Amino acid sequence: MKGIIFSIKRYAIHDGPGIRVAFFMKGCPLSCWWCHNPEGISPETEEIIQTNRIGEKEFSRKTVVGKPYLVDDIVAIAGKEQVFMEKSGGGVTFTGGEPLMQPGFLLEALKAFKDGGFHTAVDTSGQAPSSAFIKIIPYTDLFLFDLKFCDPSAHKYYTGVSNTLILKNFSRIIESGTEVRIRIPVIPGINDSEDAIDGLRSIIEKNKRPNISMINLLPYHKTGSAKYRKFNRLNRMEGTKQPTETRMKEICDFFAETGIKIRIGG
Repeated sequence: MKGIIFSIKRYAIHDGPGIRVAFFMKGCPLSCWWCHNPEGISPETEEIIQTNRIGEKEFSRKTVVGKPYLVDDIVAIAGKEQVFMEKSGGGVTFTGGEPLMQPGFLLEALKAFKDGGFHTAVDTSGQAPSSAFIKIIPYTDLFLFDLKFCDPSAHKYYTGVSNTLILKNFSRIIESGTEVRIRIPVIPGINDSEDAIDGLRSIIEKNKRPNISMINLLPYHKTGSAKYRKFNRLNRMEGTKQPTETRMKEICDFFAETGIKIRIGG
């Protein structure tokens, strides 16, 4: 079985504990306004016109986004870094996109990595059939689970889908006992209001278990803006500023009241 991967990041340090190899898988059922990897939304390999600017001149060329890999291929890639992973307590992370858009390949890959002694992590939006999560839980050491909104209408407006299934899967994973790190993107003017963060904290407190090991607050940054220009995609966040250090500290203190370890950044 082959999976479509659009990027492989070695020595990743923001995608779980230790030094990791992160596999960015194509396809996402969400369309978040602030998406940092817009090239990962389509599930298909794409040939696009990439535009680069040098000074006042623009240069365009065709480029292919996404490449098919066998499970054996990616195990071999990660195997070259295994010594660094073992020494640092790292492993492999499947991210994207949404890894569960390719459930068969993901399951096969997780099984292979577990058999090889790798620590496994899945970075997910939670928007996937519950049956898919049930299958991968036994082979996943850590879930990096995104929570964006409590309010379902706001969630649908800014991501394209309601959060009903997402919250159902969040509770299911918590109840399984698998380690979970909650990741909350902090987007100024969108989900950083008092009501929005209070709603998110209420979800966490309702589901609080010892296996929630950390809350990562991820401040919005403009890194993805260059990709929108590069791949000629509409950037709906044009003009949005990064959250201030003061505001991030306030939100950090607010979530710290849950008693869960909290960190600004991945």
